[in-house]
Amino acid sequence: MLIATFNVNGITSRLPNLLQWLEEKQPDVACLQELKAPQEKFPEEALKEIGYHAIWHGQKSWNGVAILTRDAPAQEIGRGLPGDPADEQSRYIEAAVNGVMVCCLYLPNGNPAPGPKFEYKLQWFERLIARAAELIESGAPVVLAGDFNVMPTERDVYKPERWTKDALFRPETREAFHRLVAQGWTDSLRAMHPDETIYTFWDYFRDAYGRNAGLRIDHLLLSPALAGSLKAAGVDRDVRGREKPSDHAPTWIELALDR
Repeated sequence: MLIATFNVNGITSRLPNLLQWLEEKQPDVACLQELKAPQEKFPEEALKEIGYHAIWHGQKSWNGVAILTRDAPAQEIGRGLPGDPADEQSRYIEAAVNGVMVCCLYLPNGNPAPGPKFEYKLQWFERLIARAAELIESGAPVVLAGDFNVMPTERDVYKPERWTKDALFRPETREAFHRLVAQGWTDSLRAMHPDETIYTFWDYFRDAYGRNAGLRIDHLLLSPALAGSLKAAGVDRDVRGREKPSDHAPTWIELALDR
């Protein structure tokens, strides 16, 4: 099973790029973030034309997450991260796909930090940690996939000394990520590439892509029930270099499943 995560940075404006990549890569599951489209504006028909079913949680202008599947539709389990009924931001959706639970998430950016946006990021992270603990306890095969907006270590950011005050790299953010992983999750990309400098995001400014001044902020975490199935992981870096790209590149894993 090939599972990918891709922050598309606006599904309407980036749709040609997304469709091209889907037809080239043909992932079995693709988790999308930052749709920036209301529920009724999601391009369901365009995706159907190339063989993809979709469930999505849209929001006008901001946020938004989706899970795309080839062959059979996903069975939606829930949308919205538990723990705060007043939170209306579209950042989380869960579904069952061929016996695997796929959780697609778009963790808040949190800048400027400190401040209310950073507090919301940390509160959201705590809710994610609580939900992840329930998933680990269930023993189910689970993938937590998405844009976590955190660089876990200095290896995951170009010139880390420049990012010490940024919400994506502040100690509180990294500590929350490490507590999450310590529940028993496998950071799949790092597990397959323990010593490699590998990025998933390059800013639009200052020729960041050309200079490879990137960040690794898109992650696929595997529960213990899936960790032994991990066979490959990578980043489709060239997608970031195409015309009118997202500032993220698709990140993917390959699982060998006996089903």
